[in-house]
Amino acid sequence: MRVMVIGATGMLGRPAVARLLEAGHEVSGLARAADRASAVLSTGAEPVVGDLFSASSLATALRGHDAVLNLATRIPRKLTSKSAWAENDRVRTAGSAALAAAVRQVEDVRIVVQEGVSFVYADGGSSELTEEAPVRAGGVTASSVVAHSNVAALTDRTVVRLRIGLLVGPDPMTSALLAAARRGAPLIMGSRRDWTTVIHPSDAAAAAVAALGAPSGVYNVGAPPVLKADLGAAMAEAAGVRKARALPKWLLSRVPMAEPMARSQRVVSGKLMAATGWRCVLPVPGPEWFTAG
Repeated sequence: MRVMVIGATGMLGRPAVARLLEAGHEVSGLARAADRASAVLSTGAEPVVGDLFSASSLATALRGHDAVLNLATRIPRKLTSKSAWAENDRVRTAGSAALAAAVRQVEDVRIVVQEGVSFVYADGGSSELTEEAPVRAGGVTASSVVAHSNVAALTDRTVVRLRIGLLVGPDPMTSALLAAARRGAPLIMGSRRDWTTVIHPSDAAAAAVAALGAPSGVYNVGAPPVLKADLGAAMAEAAGVRKARALPKWLLSRVPMAEPMARSQRVVSGKLMAATGWRCVLPVPGPEWFTAG
């Protein structure tokens, strides 16, 4: 299969490209300009220049491909700033709209996999949240729902929409959180007794690749849910601090950009596992999460 990866140089894109190549696929990576081709080439993918926000440009780039894996994001370092999220929102909304329009022009592309986040679920307390659980999107999570809606309109193709848990690993965002914890910043968002669903980037990338073989639909992607207290303890150990501090849930509920992270979300991924055989290699947060590739 010839697969186009959008976001090939990102936190999920790089390991996804590696896995696709290991599986024997021909892999291309979208380069937004000629001067970005070398960065895409460094992942092992063949660079193809194209504009994520131009349907005609994307259509040209996609010709000859059987599938497209859209893993593009622009996650900001300042998570509570609304303006800082604007580019990420544009990537998910305008980018996915252009992608859907491009795919309609290219008969070759039969499979579309679109990333998204599991933070869209309403607070579920201690209940397990399947793909049928109530969604309460808003703020930084709204664009994920729009992206899914845009590609879901491609009813004549196989369209897989992923709801991915919080990425935790040897990535810049996690590293920044651990560094901040050493200066006294909190590692736990909300109640220690609530649930959260996280996943190591390598496992999330493997899930995205496995999703190429799944039927159309929405699929959760996460390691087995853990209590926030347990995740905080693992991250505190990685940061070298005695105990993880927590921001209270009532306080975060007053900050729209941060409120989704304060929810209790015990998201389960049984549907994807049943459809593809995918499993987490790193199911429980621990020291190896912060060093493994």
